[in-house]
Amino acid sequence: MKSRSALVAVVVGNPKPRSRTYESALVLADRLGGADLVVDLADHAPELFDWGAPRVTELVEEVASSLVVVVASPTYKATYTGLLKAFLDRFPHQGLGGVTAIPLMLGASPVHALATEHGLRPLLVELGASVPTRGLYVLDSEHDRPETYDAWFATAQHLLPTLPAPAPSLEVSSA
Repeated sequence: MKSRSALVAVVVGNPKPRSRTYESALVLADRLGGADLVVDLADHAPELFDWGAPRVTELVEEVASSLVVVVASPTYKATYTGLLKAFLDRFPHQGLGGVTAIPLMLGASPVHALATEHGLRPLLVELGASVPTRGLYVLDSEHDRPETYDAWFATAQHLLPTLPAPAPSLEVSSA
């Protein structure tokens, strides 16, 4: 059994750093109690195609040992980005076994709303992740509206793993 380093991990496959996709993924992670690990693949793009890159190998291991991972991508040509695919290709067969994955995609038009279900979800399942909820598709123009996430979370929350409450911080008092 894998040891858990992060309860909630976020992987963002947008080539633009700190994008709307990134912001949306963090909003979703906050609904789960907050991200313990955030992988903005734009920061690692040059390393993704170097199979010997130690930092990318570490990130794969950290994501694989999380309890929940939000996997986010903008919609490009009705599917996820090549940047995200390059990262997910680094996982071995069943490399996300034991991880609950939440597919999240953003797009300019509702016409691509099924990209999450027809593209990203099957890839995550192929990697062994449990995907117990519908994926979330967010319109770019609505990424900063809480109600965009409220409806999805209301139907998905009961299907997601219960995360342990954060440990209370210990106060040290001086006498």
